[in-house]
Amino acid sequence: MPGTGTTQAAGFGKDKRIRTSVEFETLMRSGTRRNLNGFTFFFSARPSGPARLGILISRKHAALATDRNRIKRCIREAFRQAQGKLGALDVLVRPPYGLKASSGTVERLCSCLERLVK
Repeated sequence: MPGTGTTQAAGFGKDKRIRTSVEFETLMRSGTRRNLNGFTFFFSARPSGPARLGILISRKHAALATDRNRIKRCIREAFRQAQGKLGALDVLVRPPYGLKASSGTVERLCSCLERLVK
C-alpha cells in the first residue's frame, strides 16, 4: 500500500541500487562491458539477491538537470520492468551523449536489459 513503508517487489528500494563508489568502480573495472543502442552497460553476476542498478550520467550527457532527471527516470522504469528477468545481476548504465528522452526510450532500454542476460 502506498505510504505505509512496505517495499514492493517491482520497486526500486535500497536493496536494488548500487550505492557506493567502490561498487561503481569495481563494476566498471572488472565487469563485462557491452554497448547496445548507444547505451553502455557494465554488468556482473552475483551469487544471489535481486538485480541492482547504477546510473552514470553527467552534464556532458545532458546539460540541463531536467533532461538528466528525465533520462534517469526512463532508465529506472526500464530496470523496474526488466528486473524479474535479470536475476542476481549488477548493472551500471551510461546513456549516450546528447540523448533526448522520448516515449520509446523505456522500450529501447527494456529490450537492451533483456538482451544482457541472453
